[in-house]
Amino acid sequence: MTLDGIAAITFDFGNTLVPVSRDGLRGVVERTAADVADTDPRIDAATFLTVWAEERERQFREEVPQFREVDLGQRLVRIFARLRGMTAPGRDEPWDQRAAAAYSDPAEVTRAVEHYSRAFVDALPPLPGVGELLRDLARERALAILSNWPLAATVDRFAEAHGWIDSLAAIVVSQRVGTIKPHPAIFDAARVALGAPEPGSILHVGDDWAGDVVGAIEAGWHAAWVRGRPADSPLPSSEADGPHRPDLELESVVDLRTSLGRPGSTQPAARRSEPILGSSPG
Repeated sequence: MTLDGIAAITFDFGNTLVPVSRDGLRGVVERTAADVADTDPRIDAATFLTVWAEERERQFREEVPQFREVDLGQRLVRIFARLRGMTAPGRDEPWDQRAAAAYSDPAEVTRAVEHYSRAFVDALPPLPGVGELLRDLARERALAILSNWPLAATVDRFAEAHGWIDSLAAIVVSQRVGTIKPHPAIFDAARVALGAPEPGSILHVGDDWAGDVVGAIEAGWHAAWVRGRPADSPLPSSEADGPHRPDLELESVVDLRTSLGRPGSTQPAARRSEPILGSSPG
C-alpha cells in the first residue's frame, strides 16, 4: 500500500529515529552518575543509579496520567536530596520540592542535566539510513520531529550532531510545549510549526500506539505505526488496542520511503538554518 497526498511528515524520536535499548540508556545514566560522583566524592555512583531508577519510576507514575512531561531537573533535585540525607516521601505522598532544593545547588543540577544530555547524544546512534531518509523526503515535503522527551535540548543536539537540521522545518518536544502525546495540544503545536497545513495532509510516524497512532488519528492526521523497537527498551510504550487503525504499518521507519506515493499540494514550510521550535499553546 502507498499513501498519497502527504504534504508534511512528523517523526517520533526515541525508538522511531533513534533506538533506545535498556543497556544504552543505562550507559548514559552511568556516565552521569560517574560525573556526579567525581564532582562530589561523598556520593556513591551505584547508589545514585538506584535512586535515579526509583525517582524516574515515581515521576512517570505521577506525570504521565496528567499528560505532563517528566522533568530531569526536578528528578535530580530529589536525587541529590535523598543522597544527602532527606527521606523520600511515601509512594502516594508528594515531594516537598522546595525543601528538597535546599540539598543541592542549581549549578550542579544544571551540570548533571547537561552531562546526561550530551552523554545521550554521544552514546546512542540513530537507526541506520535515517539521515538519508530525511534528506530524500525533505525534497518534496515539510518534515519535523514531534516527540515526548524530557529535555528538548537533547533532541536539538542530536539532530545537529547527525546532520538532520537542514531536512527539518521544526523540532517540537513535549518539554517545550508543556504536554505529551497523545494530548491534542502537542499535535496542534506541531501543525502550527509546520506552517499549518491541512490536518489530512500530515502523516505522523511513531512506535507508541497510544501516543503516536491514536494521538495522530484523533488530531485528524494520518498515522504510520513503527512495529520494530528494542525489545528491552525502557521508554514508555503501549500495545495496539481499540478501534483506531494506522494508515501504514512499518517494521522500520526507513521503510517509509517505499510507502509514500504522490506528495500533497501544500508547499513545504521554508527551510531554516535553525528549526522552528514548538512553543506552549498558551
